[in-house]
Amino acid sequence: MTKVLSNLKPQPLWNIFESICEIPHPSGHIEKIAAFIMDFADKNGLEAYQDKIGNIIIRKPATLGYEDRKGVILQSHIDMVPQKNSDSDHDFENDPIKPRIVGKLVKATNTTLGADNGIGVATSLALMISNEIEHGPLECLMTIDEETGMTGAMNLEPGKIKGDILINLDSEVHGELFVGCAGGMRTSAYMDYDEEDKLDNHKIFQIAVKGLKGGHSGVDIHLQRANAIKIMARLLSSLNEKIDLRISSINGGTLQNAIPREAFSIIAINSENENTLKENVNAFQEIIRNEFSSVDPDISISIEPVNKKVKFMKEKVMSVLLHALLGCPCGVYRMSDDMEGLVETSNNLATINAGNGNIKIQTSQRSSVDSRREEISSSVKSIFELAGFKVLLDSSYPGWKPDLESPILGIVKKSFIDLFGQEPKITAIHAGLECGLFKSIYPDWDMISIGPDIYFPHSPDESVNIATVEYFWRLLQEILKRIPKK
Repeated sequence: MTKVLSNLKPQPLWNIFESICEIPHPSGHIEKIAAFIMDFADKNGLEAYQDKIGNIIIRKPATLGYEDRKGVILQSHIDMVPQKNSDSDHDFENDPIKPRIVGKLVKATNTTLGADNGIGVATSLALMISNEIEHGPLECLMTIDEETGMTGAMNLEPGKIKGDILINLDSEVHGELFVGCAGGMRTSAYMDYDEEDKLDNHKIFQIAVKGLKGGHSGVDIHLQRANAIKIMARLLSSLNEKIDLRISSINGGTLQNAIPREAFSIIAINSENENTLKENVNAFQEIIRNEFSSVDPDISISIEPVNKKVKFMKEKVMSVLLHALLGCPCGVYRMSDDMEGLVETSNNLATINAGNGNIKIQTSQRSSVDSRREEISSSVKSIFELAGFKVLLDSSYPGWKPDLESPILGIVKKSFIDLFGQEPKITAIHAGLECGLFKSIYPDWDMISIGPDIYFPHSPDESVNIATVEYFWRLLQEILKRIPKK
C-alpha cells in the first residue's frame, strides 16, 4: 500500500499510525493488531507481554537521571469502531483502512478512520522507541475491545501494573484536560412473535432513511443530530394512521455506541394506496429536513417497490413496537449542574433488528451521576416491558469522578500553558473512558485524559486534525520531563 502520511510530523508517530491502518482491528477482531504490537516491541528491544484477557503491557526503563521519578502509564485501546457508508463494500475484518489527507485533516475513505484510538496507540509506541525524550519509568497499557464493553479494562488484573500516574490517550479535544467521564449501561429489549402471510391486493415497498451524520453516542450526543430509528418509527406511525400499513421488517443502526445513521423498513400496503403512500413519505421528508436543517441537512427518505415474498408482523405486534420506539427517550436527558455545557445524562436508541419472527433493540445509557444512569435505564426498561418485551440490562461500567486537586492535573496544566501560552479547559467528558474502571482496580492511581482534535468518531466522517497531533506529541514529552520524584 502506498504511504500517504509519511510527510506529516512527527514522522515516527504517523508512520506507526499508518501501519495500524493497514491492519484490520475492529472490536472483537484484534488478534492481528495485537500481534503487530507485540512484534513491534520485540524488534525494538522492549519488554512486553499480554495478560490473560489479551491486554498488552509494554515497559521501558527510565532515562539516565530520571530513575527516581514516579512511573507513568500511557494508556490506549487497540480496537476501533467499524462504521461505513451503505454504498461501501469495505470488509473491516480483512480490508485495510485507507487514510487520506484532506486539507488540515486525515480522514478515511467511506469508513471510520480509527484515530479513536489508533492515534493514542501510535503515540505511545512512538514515545517508547524515542531516544530523545527524557522520562522516568514508562509503561504502555493497551486494552482490548474498549468500544464494545470495555472488556480489557474490566478484566485488568490488580498488581500487574507498576506505575503511579496514568495518562489516558483517548480524549478528542486539543486544549481540554479531562478529569472525569460518564459511566454507562446497555439496555436491550427482545421479543419473539408469530408472523402472518401477505394481504390481498397488496404491494411491497422498502423505505430507507439515509444521509444522517450519526456520530459518537457520547461525544456527539449534545449536537442533537437526528436518529434514523426514531425517524423511521415516526414515519411508520404517521403512515399507519392514514393507510392500511403492514410491516415485515425494520433494521437500523449498527453499534450501541454510535448514533444510528440509517434505517430500513419493508412494508406492505393496499395497491390502491400507492400514491397516498408516496405523497406522505415526501411530505414527511420535508418535515424532517426542516426540523434538522441546521444539524443534519442531508437527510433523505426514499421509497422503492420490492419484488419478493415476505411475511408480516401482526397488527398488535406492529403497534406495540412502534409505540415503544416512539416512547423511548433519545438524546440528551439532562445537562450537568456542576460543569457548564457538559451533558450529564443521555440515552441512545442505537440498533434495531426486527423481522422473521423476532425483535432485538439495543439502547445505551450514559451519565456522570450513577443514580441518574440507573434512572434513565429504568425508564427505558419500563417502556419496553410495558410493550411486552423481555429486557436485559448489562455492560454497566462506573464513571470517573473529577479530582480538581490531582497532582498530574497541575503538571499537565502548567506544561500546556508554558508550551502554548494559553490556559487549557479543565472538564469531564460524556463519553465513557476506561479510567473509572481503572480506579476501582488501582485506587491510588493519579489520572488524566488528553488527546488531539478528533472529529465525529464512530462515523465515516471521522477525522483527526494534523496540527493538533503534533501539539499532543509535544505536550506529552513536556509532561514526562516534569513528572516528580517518588
